[in-house]
Amino acid sequence: MFFRNKKKTMHDVYLSDSIDVDKDGNSITLNDILPDEGNILDSIDLNIRSDQMYRFIRESLPEREQKIIIMRYGLYGTRPRTQKEIAKELKISRSYVSCRC
Repeated sequence: MFFRNKKKTMHDVYLSDSIDVDKDGNSITLNDILPDEGNILDSIDLNIRSDQMYRFIRESLPEREQKIIIMRYGLYGTRPRTQKEIAKELKISRSYVSCRC
């Protein structure tokens, strides 16, 4: 069982594992060479909350209101639009757009 368990984890790589040594003999890890683009926990939290928001919009709102929110805030890779632009395209009043967003 020991060897079977060892085989399962044999190829696991961790950010804190030593991958090389520098000229002074200090250990270099993946953490040392990967670019730091902010806190990974914040990124994960943002992704989870974004997924929840998209699911809420898709499952809870009528199709017309979904469209207004997507257009207004530039969701799904679209550019954010003004209330006036949305009202003109959907042929509704601007006040209707502002009440829904």
